[in-house]
Parts: sequence; C-alpha cells; structure tokens
Amino acid sequence: MIQKDYLRPAGETVGLLGVGWHTFRHTYRTLIDDVGTPLGVQQRLMRHADIKTTMNTYGAAFEKSKRRANSRVAALVLPPAIKRQLKDRAKEVSRQNLKPETAAIQ
Repeated sequence: MIQKDYLRPAGETVGLLGVGWHTFRHTYRTLIDDVGTPLGVQQRLMRHADIKTTMNTYGAAFEKSKRRANSRVAALVLPPAIKRQLKDRAKEVSRQNLKPETAAIQ
C-alpha cells in the first residue's frame, strides 16, 4: 500500500516513473554505507540472510566518496612533493570549473 499510495505518486510528481520500494532500499544501502556503517550492521538493517546480497545487489558508492577514499590512500603512499603537485592541480581544475564558459553568463 505504501508503494501504491505514496512512493509511485511521489516519484511521478517529480518526473520519475517506476519508483518503488526497491528504489528506496538501494538508496538506503548506499547512504548507510557512505556514513561508514559496518557491513554486518548493513546486512542486519537491510534484513538480508546472506551478506552477499547486501554487498553485491544493493548500493553503489557516491562519486565524491570514491574520490575521497582514493585521495586518502594516495596520501598514505605518495611522497610529499607529488602530493603537493596533485593538490595544486586539483585547485587549478577547480578554479577553471568556476569560470563562466560564455560571455552571456558573465
């Protein structure tokens, strides 16, 4: 009833067709993973008998989280000079992304 009466109509209101219970389960698993919830706890919260279901079927990492994790590992293994170069390059790319692309935007 929740899916029929609330979830699908809410999705349709914002232009998303076919929103259902599993859409929310996938989102929930992604969110609890992103906040660092241990896999065993995720399995119990999702009520999966087998942790493989939790790990292989539900959830996906956010791009920002993947970049953050990769940066943390790089910081552990890269020499300081390379870290500075990467940090400087990231700042440069960030500044370029903030510049207006057309005169109309300026």
